[in-house]
Amino acid sequence: MEYRCVQCGFRIKTLFVQYSPGNIRLMKCVNCKAVADEYIECELMIVLIDLILHKPKAYRHVLFNVLNHERTHFQGLLWKSLVGFLVLDAYRSLLVKRPEEEWGTSMSISSFFWIYRKMLMDVFLGNYMFLCSFLFAIRSLLKTSAQFSRFRDLLLAILISSYFKILLTAMMVWEFPPAVIYIIDLFVLSSNTVALKVMTKSTMNRCIGACFIAHAIKFCITQAFA
Repeated sequence: MEYRCVQCGFRIKTLFVQYSPGNIRLMKCVNCKAVADEYIECELMIVLIDLILHKPKAYRHVLFNVLNHERTHFQGLLWKSLVGFLVLDAYRSLLVKRPEEEWGTSMSISSFFWIYRKMLMDVFLGNYMFLCSFLFAIRSLLKTSAQFSRFRDLLLAILISSYFKILLTAMMVWEFPPAVIYIIDLFVLSSNTVALKVMTKSTMNRCIGACFIAHAIKFCITQAFA
């Protein structure tokens, strides 16, 4: 990946020039003439707010200009993101699947192992089908090249843009109705769509279709083994 202007997505060689520690000058995009990445001087909270608001320029900042610094550690970043994604998905599966009456002190060993077997099947089989259907969708709908490095970049973008799953951890402290889980799923779907659009520059309809197909197949697979 290369640095990109957060306004128009045009490739740029450098984002700023540093004259001395703490003294930098932001570069302008040669295409749109705007500052290439104003988020460099912004607080992290501002970036997070714009990500939650689904602003494409915030996604370009994170996916191209922040992760670009991590290219030498790309493999490690990809695996860490994947592990975090699976852990949060496992917790989501527990929240959805567990029968409330079985989580008392009287829960049997067989019930305990049945619940965790279901959870592991949902997480690994569901996400395997999600990945396969996602790759198929972006190749057929978005006409994305079949280069392995390109798929890795897109996979990392999907994992990073699934940050809304972190909200599930709030259910460890507060009690929420089960519908909140599916609302978070919708936010994840919409965030994945914006990330995919930023990465591929495809139309919004095609990106929605690709992400919806992958999430729908994953949902059907996990429900089939409920």
